[in-house]
Amino acid sequence: MKLKELKHLPDLELKKSLENSREKLRSLRFDLASGKVKNVREIREIRKTIARILTLLKERKIHVK
Repeated sequence: MKLKELKHLPDLELKKSLENSREKLRSLRFDLASGKVKNVREIREIRKTIARILTLLKERKIHVK
């Protein structure tokens, strides 16, 4: 997901998206180890999405205080 799309989501949806992304990353890593993954770049994109979500949640937490 792009940063612009993520900024419009509420915290609850961001946390759900984070959980889904982490689960997808975990399954892709298992598939990579077993040789089933064809698009290795997808792992990189998911990691970046997770980082974006965590950054947004952290920024929102800081601005609330």
